[in-house]
Amino acid sequence: MRRNGECPDNMSSRMSIPEIANRLSVGRIAVYTMLEQGIIPAVRLGRRWIVTRHAYETWERTCGMQLDFSRDPSIR
Repeated sequence: MRRNGECPDNMSSRMSIPEIANRLSVGRIAVYTMLEQGIIPAVRLGRRWIVTRHAYETWERTCGMQLDFSRDPSIR
């Protein structure tokens, strides 16, 4: 149940397409294209895209690169 305009916990952990577009300074169509190409981490459920805030912010922080420190012994 919503109180004072708050989103339920499960919804606040997700990001909307307009929110992502705003953060990237691109249009909605560009976001959908990035989702289709697998650039932005997301799961597709039917016609809907589910983007978790944690996955998006990790992707944004690392510029979309997956970090694997186990392969480079100099980074320990």
